[in-house]
Amino acid sequence: MRGDGDGWVLSDGGAHFWGRHGAAGLLLRAPDIHGSFVVLLQHRAPWSHQGGTWGLPGGARDSHETVEEAAVREAAEEAGLEAGQLTVRVSVVTHEVPGWSYTTVIADAAERLPTVANRESSELRWVAEDEVASLPLHPGFAASWDRLRVVTAELPLRP
Repeated sequence: MRGDGDGWVLSDGGAHFWGRHGAAGLLLRAPDIHGSFVVLLQHRAPWSHQGGTWGLPGGARDSHETVEEAAVREAAEEAGLEAGQLTVRVSVVTHEVPGWSYTTVIADAAERLPTVANRESSELRWVAEDEVASLPLHPGFAASWDRLRVVTAELPLRP
């Protein structure tokens, strides 16, 4: 379903950003057997913007949504996750230009949840935190990953 947030925003510097009202993605964590956590990543479909890179389920925010609502909706659309399976912890603005921002919503799950990829994904995969940076990451996610690791390190995992 197409929302009123779908569309490109042109920044003053000439860069294009997806989401007329900004965008949001879900960084979903689950415990692993070593006492750390794994995160759910999306391998973006080749035809999509920055296709072939790894990032978070996410997308355009509609005008009536909070960033948390947008991130959870996008995770439902792109990964088949249900809101009741997640505990939203904190939201972090990870990229901002005048008139547009991307917010990463960090959430926890009690376990590695099963996923169902939509056409925007080549694959969905639970990845150990220490292995994330070894993947070819979406440039925006790559730029924010170190900061997000600091934030998640301060949050005890809480399903």
